[in-house]
Amino acid sequence: MITINSNKKLNQLKLNPAQILVLGFAGLILIGATLLNLPFATQSGKSIGFIDSLFTSSSAVCVTGLVVVNTAEYWNTFGKVVILILIQIGGLGFMTMATLVAMLLGKKITLKERLIIQEELNQFSLSGLVKLIKYVIISTFIFEGIGAIILATRFIPKYGYLQGIGFSIFHSISAFCNAGFDLIGSSMEPFVDDIVVNLAIGFLVIIGGLGYTVYIDITNNKKFKQFSLHTKFVLMISGVLLLFGFLFVLIFEYGNPETLGQLSFKGKVLASWFQSLVPRTAGFNSINMALVTDATAFLIIIFMFIGGSPSSTAGGIKTTTAGALALGMVAVIRGRDDVEFMKKRIPNDLIFRALAVIGIGFGIIILVTMILSITEARSKASFLDILFEATSAFGTVGLSRGVTPNLSILGRLVVTLTMFVGRLGPLTMAFAFAKKKKHKKGNYRYPEERILVG
Repeated sequence: MITINSNKKLNQLKLNPAQILVLGFAGLILIGATLLNLPFATQSGKSIGFIDSLFTSSSAVCVTGLVVVNTAEYWNTFGKVVILILIQIGGLGFMTMATLVAMLLGKKITLKERLIIQEELNQFSLSGLVKLIKYVIISTFIFEGIGAIILATRFIPKYGYLQGIGFSIFHSISAFCNAGFDLIGSSMEPFVDDIVVNLAIGFLVIIGGLGYTVYIDITNNKKFKQFSLHTKFVLMISGVLLLFGFLFVLIFEYGNPETLGQLSFKGKVLASWFQSLVPRTAGFNSINMALVTDATAFLIIIFMFIGGSPSSTAGGIKTTTAGALALGMVAVIRGRDDVEFMKKRIPNDLIFRALAVIGIGFGIIILVTMILSITEARSKASFLDILFEATSAFGTVGLSRGVTPNLSILGRLVVTLTMFVGRLGPLTMAFAFAKKKKHKKGNYRYPEERILVG
């Protein structure tokens, strides 16, 4: 009866899918914060305090990875399990998990629930959503299982049987969900030149960041020529970003004694590849972010802003958004009215949507950076460190240059809100702009007049 009444009340509120997603994620964060605030969630047996538990829960649900305390040392087994569950639900999406429970109970998925799933998974059509949910869940567990098995070959010999298995499962889920939480204490720095760990974590991050629609397309069509334009776009942009990121990190950090300078050539290559990959948006690090050159730090900021691809576990404005705007600029420079890619025309409304998402993203980062510059004025953090922190929170990355543990209470609340907005904001706002497009009634349009631009 309680469930029925609550459902009636929700229906009376007439919430749209975007609003339901926001409330759902907010509710999940509050539940996680309550559990993590319990005294028996910590090693010391003392409550961490609601602000810090809220920060940690938000970071886990929003698959960010920013932490105010060392995850390995501060939380006990209960606390770590809670964080892992929050990461898994946050990575898949709470509606995906709710749909899984409904299917297991034999309940029918209603139209309203399908609309919410469509919003959450960033799909254009309502058809095949339940089938997509099944594919998402099954493929996720398969990839995470394979990743855990591979990581176990390194973690069990180092940490023992039980701890090694636990570490393998935790880091496999954290990597696939692009969360960046670790139980080692210093992320992947102890494994900076370990090929197995670097490749396992790296490919989990790549797969998690490509998007489920890309997997389905690749599975069904096999050949590149038969892939959809979206899949080709995602693969090409991701490949270009990974290649250029690898080359620039290798060049910028090659002689830096604090990062790559003391490593063998193999270690330099592995670390450069790994560090060019994880800013989009996994949050692991195999070299100390506080010690990289300013050029590398700024490059990572750009990568964190771009993030992964749509319908994936990654954050950021998304690779296709950045790519669409780049194609739009090319079209303007060439004097063309149409935006084209691989002999296909991209609709102008998608270009406007990409521009809106990027503009909103820039605005949020600028605002958060300005606020943190004020609230953290007494700290030793430089402007670059604060910009890095703000972008990491918005992009749900989790990399930090040592700012997070020293944030003030107001700063922690600001970063918490930024992680939440970064996980939901650009995506839901882009769809809201697209869906709220109004058509004027009548056969008239306002007269055109030009303004000076550029």
